[in-house]
Amino acid sequence: MKRKRLATYVLTPIFLSLLFSCGTKGKLDEQVSESKKNTELTRIMRTGKLKAVVDYNSTNYFIYRGRPMGFKYELLQHLAKDMGLKLEISVSNNLQETFDGLRDKRYDLIAKNLTVTKSRNELIDFTVPLEETRQVLVQRRPDNWERLPKDQLEDSLIRNQLDLAGKTIHVQKNTAYYRRLVNLSDEIGAEIDIEEDTIYGVEQLVGMVSKGEIDYTVCDENVAKVNQTYFPNLDIETPVSFPQNIAWAVRRDSPEWLNYLNNWIINFKKTKEFAILYNKYFEVSRAHLLALDDYHSISNGKISPFDDIIKAKSKHYGLDWRLTAAVIYQESKFDPEATSWAGAYGLMQVMPESADLFRIIDYEEPDRNIEVGVRMLKWLDDNFRKEVPDSLERIKFVLAAYNVGLGHVKDAQRLAAKYNKIPIVWTNNVDYFLLNKSASKYYRDPVVKWGYCRGDEPYNYVNRVLNTYHHYVNLIETS
Repeated sequence: MKRKRLATYVLTPIFLSLLFSCGTKGKLDEQVSESKKNTELTRIMRTGKLKAVVDYNSTNYFIYRGRPMGFKYELLQHLAKDMGLKLEISVSNNLQETFDGLRDKRYDLIAKNLTVTKSRNELIDFTVPLEETRQVLVQRRPDNWERLPKDQLEDSLIRNQLDLAGKTIHVQKNTAYYRRLVNLSDEIGAEIDIEEDTIYGVEQLVGMVSKGEIDYTVCDENVAKVNQTYFPNLDIETPVSFPQNIAWAVRRDSPEWLNYLNNWIINFKKTKEFAILYNKYFEVSRAHLLALDDYHSISNGKISPFDDIIKAKSKHYGLDWRLTAAVIYQESKFDPEATSWAGAYGLMQVMPESADLFRIIDYEEPDRNIEVGVRMLKWLDDNFRKEVPDSLERIKFVLAAYNVGLGHVKDAQRLAAKYNKIPIVWTNNVDYFLLNKSASKYYRDPVVKWGYCRGDEPYNYVNRVLNTYHHYVNLIETS
């Protein structure tokens, strides 16, 4: 690279004195100060959000019986809480899209099972390792494996990597598994037929081996151990790599952000909370809790035993069934006999007055209870439609009114208008006045018609339902 020739000056003490007396030192200080203000960590803190991308699998992030779970998900919750930020999770099982999203600042952090490799180090900066694992061959035991003598069972399986010659192994595209198999093929001096899959994730390929749809795949040993709980006919005892580090990743040249994460990871790994999390997802047998029953998003993508009713009722009234399910999860955790101190009952915590409004009897029955709840959501949506035309914004008003009543939300809108806020915008506008409607300054205001309200309940309700809804949208199909 050609460089411009610079004039040479003798920087004598007198010259330096004149230089800094002219204010240059002040300008340099300002530039350094401004540089510190513009760091990646500062930018993230200013947004109020931690935007992390994860992969959807049975260890990192999934839905079980309506509840978001996962080792990486819970780690991220602790990190966001410690940073005082709202956690915003995106899902991508495509590594190229993941790296592109990090580069374009759609994500602040890659929180996946990323193997630390030399080639990736040229694209991203890795944190200190969270885990150590190795890659293993996932193969299917013979149909009668439980009755076979141990030596006969061993003879039916690949134990020597040399025996992979000529075998077809399916792996996810653009992963470290593919590159490891390419190198292994060179090492054994024979061709391995490596099929790069662009559709399925790692765990879907593992499931396909169990079902006999493909013969082999490769994944990290910790992931393989978890999936063997679900698929006992799998064998995962043949390693194809040396131990490797698993870490998170950030954009290149983000030293303050990387340093913060490294310190946090090092310190958090020493805590009791980390030990409990790791034990929960990797050490304790999870068959009793996380078996692939109908309500695990990894298997059938169901949220609850009432999905069919929720889908039918929501579709009839033009609602996203996942939003209805998120309301039900918040209201009752899908308990059809849940009862509140105020007399609300059932899945959607229906009040008798609401059932009377729609002339529905036997609202204790799950299908009738959901009918009342969905119709109430629809009625509230229609009520706000003209004044809050943005459907995404309107959801927040609807949820608040479902929780605390239409009158209190209308009061908050009138207060917003009076205090020069925007009455059709929820965040930092209407929500502020609903949250503070327990203060006499506001509930005694002449524009208020419904009086006192303990506003923290509907305020938190909206955030919790939308958070659950976001997870359902991430992991559950629309229909």
